[in-house]
Amino acid sequence: MLVDTHCHLDFDRFDEDRESVLRRAAEAGVARIVVPALDLDNARTVLALAEQHEAVYAAVGVHPNSAAGWQDGWLDELRELARHEKVVAIGEIGLDYYWERTPHDVQHAAFAAQCALAAELGLPVIVHNREAGDVVLRILLDSPLAGGERPGVLHSFSAPAAIAEEAVAASFYLGFTGPLTFKKADELRAIAAQTPLDRLLVETDAPFLAPHPHRGQRNEPAYVALIAAQLAALHGISFGAMAAQTTANASRLFGLGLPADG
Repeated sequence: MLVDTHCHLDFDRFDEDRESVLRRAAEAGVARIVVPALDLDNARTVLALAEQHEAVYAAVGVHPNSAAGWQDGWLDELRELARHEKVVAIGEIGLDYYWERTPHDVQHAAFAAQCALAAELGLPVIVHNREAGDVVLRILLDSPLAGGERPGVLHSFSAPAAIAEEAVAASFYLGFTGPLTFKKADELRAIAAQTPLDRLLVETDAPFLAPHPHRGQRNEPAYVALIAAQLAALHGISFGAMAAQTTANASRLFGLGLPADG
């Protein structure tokens, strides 16, 4: 059993064969798929998808690249959306210094406000970080989430080892995606190998970041098994043991109702 803890299943690249994608995921043992929103309108789309499919769960939030027009009133809308029974997190939220679509101060305010909302609602966060690791970490450590039982996950982890260590020390989880399998990703594999088993999550970020041997193709939830296999090899345990562990971790963090003992 596996959980893809980050998949943009609502994107139009799945429109022609979404049912087939879900079938292949089930055949690969993927029991749950968490689909994060990028903005308020997209959150409603994600929730509709979660309502249609038993295996699909949702996160609601405003992505940093969607936050240029941030208004504090959006928190009330997110709070209402988060009441939905299939919402398991606030996300995808965080910082993105690569695309520079939103001023940094606005990104910071939106991220901190949504972290506070997650803490208020007792939900974890799904954190986007692109070239802003130090600031992401500072905002997380300053938030009410740090040190909690279910603080959140640093999605598609790609920051330096020091950030991984501090995040894990504050009880955050690290999510690993396709780049973990890439030929030149030795530094990332070293970080994953040092991450405690009870802080590991597997995710695809589909349709992006397809793992080897599918690199360059459209990614899909079934491929999360390749991430789990790479993590198993790095930790010197069986694929089955890693699948059970990451599923237990995902269930614990997101409250997915799956076996909670890895």
